[in-house]
Amino acid sequence: MNRIEQALAALKEKKEKAFITYITAGLPDYAKTKAIIQAQEQAGTDIIELGIPFSDPVADGPVIQAASYEAIQNGATLEKTFSLMEEIRREGVAVPIVFMMYYNSVLHYGLEAFVEKCSCAGVDGLIIPDLPFEEQDELLQALGKTDSTIFIQLVSPVSKDRVPKILERARGFVYCVSSMGVTGQSADFHREVISYLTSVKEQSKIPVMMGFGIRTAEDVRPMKEIIDGAIVGSHFIELLREQDFRPEAAAEYCRTFKQELNRL
Repeated sequence: MNRIEQALAALKEKKEKAFITYITAGLPDYAKTKAIIQAQEQAGTDIIELGIPFSDPVADGPVIQAASYEAIQNGATLEKTFSLMEEIRREGVAVPIVFMMYYNSVLHYGLEAFVEKCSCAGVDGLIIPDLPFEEQDELLQALGKTDSTIFIQLVSPVSKDRVPKILERARGFVYCVSSMGVTGQSADFHREVISYLTSVKEQSKIPVMMGFGIRTAEDVRPMKEIIDGAIVGSHFIELLREQDFRPEAAAEYCRTFKQELNRL
């Protein structure tokens, strides 16, 4: 088991749900990114998705698009993000970290070199929304050579008959997209989200996480008996902006959400 699987196994033992956040690497700079990661770990965040800034983030709404653009303007790069990962791992940060990114960045870096770098830098997982299921073989084979970095599968309300095939390859957790469209929409979830999540949960051998449009723990109350955790991205970035990216604000939000999630 890698770090993600170990963390989720420990949560299952404690009968707790996972709280996962998304932040953009290099926003507003790498020093603040580092401090926010450290604050989240101390606050009990279970897994952190670290977004790799990209010029055309097709799966993301305006909040994360703007965050990605600003980070790039401020000099953020994949190489600098790897350096950040190496630094925080050396300093003892142990929270599982997943790169949320687009496949062009992987190809530009070089597939084999990218996978090796992920392993060396302590990247625990990858989420690549623009890499179709049918095109994953080459990356999965490369990841399988080290087994320290795993690929997180995405499913959506329209996956339907494809879900069993997708779940066959799933490791860590299943990322269930709760609504149609891009990230950052309000908690106006797909009208059949309960039946969709129930179907995925019944078929999945690993934890099922819900993301897209979540702001508070109360948003997932209707799904609390189904999902194993919640993912917050756009709202968390908005909150950090409002609070001038203060690590204390990140810690307070994460601590509160985690507590409320497990009290539902």
